[in-house]
Order: sequence, then structure tokens, then C-alpha cells
Amino acid sequence: MPTIRPILDRLIVRRDPTKDVTRGGIIIPDTAKELSLEGTVLAVGPGKPLDSGRIREPQVKRGERVLFSKHSGWSFKRRDETDDGECFVLEERDVLAVIDP
Repeated sequence: MPTIRPILDRLIVRRDPTKDVTRGGIIIPDTAKELSLEGTVLAVGPGKPLDSGRIREPQVKRGERVLFSKHSGWSFKRRDETDDGECFVLEERDVLAVIDP
């Protein structure tokens, strides 16, 4: 299986699945579901090149759960995926927060 390796300050993030039922037990129909803005970082690029020539290391790490902005990144599905997990290529600046366990 081929490996996807992001470049520069980009990340590969798998979106968390949307919830079918609210905390109160109400079933949400497909037409009313909102896409989750949370996901897990699958891969991290080496960092952002600075004007000085140095590389600024990324602040997020592989395996961390993150919150990202709604209209950010480029969506893709890997051909060998068997589930409905949607992946994104995001720039690090599109990550709004790291979700601590």
C-alpha cells in the first residue's frame, strides 16, 4: 500500500465520523447532519521554510486530535480505503486547536 507523505507545513487529517444520535437520544437524519470539524492527524510534513532558510518545525504531531476550520484543506479518499473515512490535506495554519484527551 503506498504511503502519503505531506510536504512543507501540510498535514494529512482523517475527519472524525459524524454522530447519528444526540446526547439526548434524538436520531439525526442524514439531511441534517453537519460534518465533523475534528479529526486525527495521520501524517505531518517536515515544517515551514522561513525566509532565513531555516525550517520551523510543526506544532502538531502524528496521532493528535485536532479542530480545524470548516472550509479548509483539500478532501480526498484513498482508493484502498474500506471505510467511509474522509481525509484532508491541511496547512498547519488551518488547525485551530489540538484536542487534549
